[in-house]
Amino acid sequence: MNILETLVAMEIAGGIVLAAGSAMAQDGAAAEPPSGLYYMDRSHTSVTFQVNHLGFSHYTARFSRVNGQLQFDPGHPEAMRVEAAIDPTSLELNAPPAGFHDQLMGKGWFEAAQFPQITFRSTRVKVTGPHAASVTGDLTLHGVTHPVMLDVVYNGGWPPNGFDPGGARIGFSAHGVLKRSDFGMANGVPAPGSTLGVGDEVDIAIETEFSSKQVEP
Repeated sequence: MNILETLVAMEIAGGIVLAAGSAMAQDGAAAEPPSGLYYMDRSHTSVTFQVNHLGFSHYTARFSRVNGQLQFDPGHPEAMRVEAAIDPTSLELNAPPAGFHDQLMGKGWFEAAQFPQITFRSTRVKVTGPHAASVTGDLTLHGVTHPVMLDVVYNGGWPPNGFDPGGARIGFSAHGVLKRSDFGMANGVPAPGSTLGVGDEVDIAIETEFSSKQVEP
């Protein structure tokens, strides 16, 4: 397929999606995703984090293997529950020095052989706005469990339809901060008053979609 044919195909596909979205929007009730169990769409999920590096920059990395489920109830958001699991060995780094990834999987850091999962299970949902909530849950990292709060924004969704193999779909953005020392990962934390090291605070950003059917990426 040449460039012109590709552009035409993209325009046609975009027109189909826009037309379908317009048709659903004409029926407000039908355009809402239904309550029920939703599965994380791993191909549309991103978990990244940042830590201060020597006071010079905020080093950014991500995990590429994440899975989870959400009990979705837009009529009673406080009753919603979410759980997720991360494979720590899926940590992706920017041009890491030789052996650095293995070092982070080892003693004093993730110790992935002993603690092969990072998990989050929500315990409370508090509505903070028309499409926003604070979600508190138990985060288990490095074999230690502590409560963590995420600020979550509901980006919208749609009901089951003929062009989405996942059925109904919903999407969220979330942000939170934790101290890695709370989880027994204090290697390299700068001394008080210094930035010489890797910061204790970890800034987490999550972009995710869930669908009513499990679809393999």
